[in-house]
Amino acid sequence: MVLTEIDRYLIAAIQEGLPLVAHPYAAVGARLGLGESEVMQRLNRLLDAGIIKRLGVVVRHRALGYRANAMVVWDIPNHEVERVGERLAAEECITLCYQRPRRLPDWPYNLFCMIHGRERSTVLQRLAQIIKSHGLDDVAYSVLFSNRSFKQCGARYAGALAVRPAGEQAHG
Repeated sequence: MVLTEIDRYLIAAIQEGLPLVAHPYAAVGARLGLGESEVMQRLNRLLDAGIIKRLGVVVRHRALGYRANAMVVWDIPNHEVERVGERLAAEECITLCYQRPRRLPDWPYNLFCMIHGRERSTVLQRLAQIIKSHGLDDVAYSVLFSNRSFKQCGARYAGALAVRPAGEQAHG
């Protein structure tokens, strides 16, 4: 897929986040001189082509009062990692769950999941419930609580490309 100038402007317009309004795609479109449906069609095309990997929400957990944030890393047998990962990802308190390669001999863990809570004791209690309910009693794991928060942001696709004002013409 060849990116048009309008596609580049669209990517630049959304990379800082969508506006928090009832119709965010219409608002983005208004800035670019596009209709809401055209914005959605273009984004779907960019997603289908793999140019944009995903659209999602970046939640700032600390701002919402969730200060006990733990990455739980698991040493899951390779033949079970996909099944276990899908089950853990379905847990309400788990916000991220993904597989990574082991870095032996120092790092045996291959499944990572994030649990957020207001207090450490709550996170640990919920983890104990998860271990019991999923039969993970014999699986090695470590709990890594966050000590500080870094700036959270989504992917950056469009370097210094400015967003074209609605009155200015673009091609493509």
